[in-house]
Amino acid sequence: MAPPAAHCPDCRKPIRWTRTEAGRNLAVDPDPDPTGNAAVWRDGNGTLRSRRPTPDLPLTGWERLHLPHIATCPTRQNQTALSIGVVRLADHRRKKNR
Repeated sequence: MAPPAAHCPDCRKPIRWTRTEAGRNLAVDPDPDPTGNAAVWRDGNGTLRSRRPTPDLPLTGWERLHLPHIATCPTRQNQTALSIGVVRLADHRRKKNR
């Protein structure tokens, strides 16, 4: 039985929810993509699982690479301006590590 269709609340494009190794939910694009960084497979209970492949634990035969939806969501990519008083931590970390 196929899982019910899910859609991104921001852009309304189809997504699939996976469960990461850390037990968190991760939305991925529904179609495999060789440029993706999330290895997705269905476990014995039918749950979609995901993990990040590493050199020590590369992609296996039953996993397919998918892109996390946040990387392709057009609504998220258009949100470049931050609200007043909000700091982008990644920018702060880059300056600190220089």
